[in-house]
Amino acid sequence: MRQLLTILVVTICAIAASSATPRWEGVDMPVPELSADSRDSDSNIDVSVKDGYVYVATPRKVTVKLFTILGQLISEATLDAGTHRLRISARGVYILKAGTSTRRVTI
Repeated sequence: MRQLLTILVVTICAIAASSATPRWEGVDMPVPELSADSRDSDSNIDVSVKDGYVYVATPRKVTVKLFTILGQLISEATLDAGTHRLRISARGVYILKAGTSTRRVTI
């Protein structure tokens, strides 16, 4: 019974996370509240989370994919150089792939 309840909760969370198709939007601001581990030294991509948004700053064009922790694709986009943000309505843990960099993102 406990396993069934766990599966049900995970499924509902996955459906809620994928119900709306989120879109990346460009912003004219730096990535908020950078920490020491938020920059990928190989690709110079900054990632941050604030107020339900995932922020990505990149010096060049990059393909970004956001997955649920279960591996379901939430968003895929090619971002131009600059700072972009994506609104995530469902709280949880996500996997962000930006170029060759992979990050765990918690909302």
